Amino acid sequence: MRVALVVVATILFLSACSTETAPPSAQSTAPVIAPGRPGEVAKTISPSEAATIVPSPTANAADVKYVQDMIVHHRQALDMAVLAPSRADSGKLKGLAARIKDAQGPEIQYMTAWLQQQGLQAPDHHTGHTNMPGMATPEQMEALRAASGKDFDRLFLTLMIAHHRGALTMSEQVLVSGSHIKVEELANDVSVTQSGEIRRMLEMQAAL
Repeated sequence: MRVALVVVATILFLSACSTETAPPSAQSTAPVIAPGRPGEVAKTISPSEAATIVPSPTANAADVKYVQDMIVHHRQALDMAVLAPSRADSGKLKGLAARIKDAQGPEIQYMTAWLQQQGLQAPDHHTGHTNMPGMATPEQMEALRAASGKDFDRLFLTLMIAHHRGALTMSEQVLVSGSHIKVEELANDVSVTQSGEIRRMLEMQAAL
């Protein structure tokens, strides 16, 4: 009888333990706060809605166009930045140009590798850019190459501010239309970095 009571008590104890340690249901109904895109406020959505807005690892046409165009866009920024050491008057401008080169060179490599992962080629160096926001014209680039001293500084800042603003426009567009998480991360990085550089260039421009 004693043995039977011990067995029964043990069974009841184990049953109670397993009930207490059962994991809670994964079916959550708690609302989710979704951060807005640049210029937008955060909003409250349901868990089912949250599952549908997570960036995808699959690229769409907007992602591919953004990356291909941004490679061309960055190349022109490098073409402008490499002129600064020998032509600029301002030490601050030379430092800014060096930072632009150091940031955008690796980004070109990153974007080229991303395109290769999608089975695509990077655009060649003769790709047209007439409809791309912020790009300097061939005549403006020739004028920049011919300028020096404070004249170079003024023209460089004018062209690079417009160039950066064009990159912000492109990034805003892909954040709305794109789907690939890596492209979204890149567009956000470009937006943050180049917004800060625009502020610094406007300060330099005002001081000339």
